[in-house]
Amino acid sequence: MKLNLGCGNNKKEGYVNIDFAEACNPDLVWDLEKTPWPFEDNSVDEILAYHVLEHIGQDTKVYLAIIKELYRICKNGAIIKIQVPHPRSDNFLTDPTHVRPITPEGLGMFDQEFNRHCIANNWATTPLGIYLGVNFKVINTSYELTPYYATLLAQGKITQDQVMQYLRTYNNVCENINIELKVVKS
Repeated sequence: MKLNLGCGNNKKEGYVNIDFAEACNPDLVWDLEKTPWPFEDNSVDEILAYHVLEHIGQDTKVYLAIIKELYRICKNGAIIKIQVPHPRSDNFLTDPTHVRPITPEGLGMFDQEFNRHCIANNWATTPLGIYLGVNFKVINTSYELTPYYATLLAQGKITQDQVMQYLRTYNNVCENINIELKVVKS
């Protein structure tokens, strides 16, 4: 089974399209902040979450329940494809329905191998994967640059290393972050 969470009007063929808004006519009307979701354990092969996670889970307990629910319903090896606005873009900052920044580093806190590494090195990083009993690996991250920076990069006026530095320093370098997670279950 494949799920398209928060589909809005962007329904995908071959997916169960889910949204809380009846007006967009999803296959399933469901509020993703309400757990448990109506899916069996280990029943999902792939999840699309395009411009969804930044809108849900303003309360940390609700957000962590969503993360646990993603893990519960996914099979071992399932892929979760996420697209979110970069937290330093005006697209993220100006939308009052955006309640939480989503970053590869933040999602990496649900990786138990990384959690054990942090513990072994006495780093002040909360081992959320271990605490919640979930395990996700960030397997791919890409950045959709704003046209200005994309042009500079394409013309060779800036390097990829500079782009990465700018992403950590300046606003409006990147419009969206694409993150792929792999579900790891023993």
